[in-house]
Amino acid sequence: WICAVAFALSFFLSAAIPLVDSTTLLRLGERTGDYGRIRLWGSIGYMVAVVVVGYLLDLFHVSALLWIVLVLIAGTLALGLSIPETDRPPYTEAGPISHILKRPAVMALIAGCALMVAAHGPYYSFYSIHLVSHGYSKGMTGWLWALGVLCEIGIFFWLPRLYGAFTLRQILIASFALAVVRFLVIGWGADSLALLLFAQTLHAATFGSFHAAAIGIVHRLFRGRHQARGQAIYGSLTYGVGGTVGSLASGYGWEQLGAGQTFSLAAGAAGLGMLIVLWKLKLDERDR
Repeated sequence: WICAVAFALSFFLSAAIPLVDSTTLLRLGERTGDYGRIRLWGSIGYMVAVVVVGYLLDLFHVSALLWIVLVLIAGTLALGLSIPETDRPPYTEAGPISHILKRPAVMALIAGCALMVAAHGPYYSFYSIHLVSHGYSKGMTGWLWALGVLCEIGIFFWLPRLYGAFTLRQILIASFALAVVRFLVIGWGADSLALLLFAQTLHAATFGSFHAAAIGIVHRLFRGRHQARGQAIYGSLTYGVGGTVGSLASGYGWEQLGAGQTFSLAAGAAGLGMLIVLWKLKLDERDR
């Protein structure tokens, strides 16, 4: 029954995320550059939760975590119910959503982003183990994780300026390129703290600007009544399928190939995703 409850929780929470993203972008209208300054509060909440829960678990039994999560979910429910309805935009797609999904730009975006998410499999699954095996303390490992989140928050705050200087496609491609660099550095430069610090600052690009640019492009490719479904399809195929494949593949690679080769494969996946986006993600003027 624990697996059933976990599945139900994941199922419904996963459905909520694209709805919130779609509603946020609809309410922002032409000010989509402000999405990052709203999204950064999710990153801040994550950091606060990790720190506070860590201290609470020093004081209470680990079973208290269930009650903490229950309170947080109840708060999420209350806030979700308070979100006002958003008027449907005047632009509506006449055809079914399958017509949009067959567009080369849409297929390229989903395929490229799925590869990018899969590339993060070794990072999310084995980064801490990788650092500890190279002699770093658990405390230092925690600070390196925190640095990545702080840089993520920073890029979300500065997104309006990025949007003013570059197109979403350019930001997305740059994020892919920096992911290649980041994973190679993590895989082969773990003996150098300076290199690891540099690699963690790139989390601003490999998650922050990547996520914001991809969500923004989805918002433009799926219009009118298809926007919420478009975000849901994007999330399920990239973070759902891509994340699962990346985690499973990283486990096999870690055991058979070792850390350096596994992170090299991650860099290769990000590079392949970038090539697909460069090749097929051509946006019309209205989609920019």
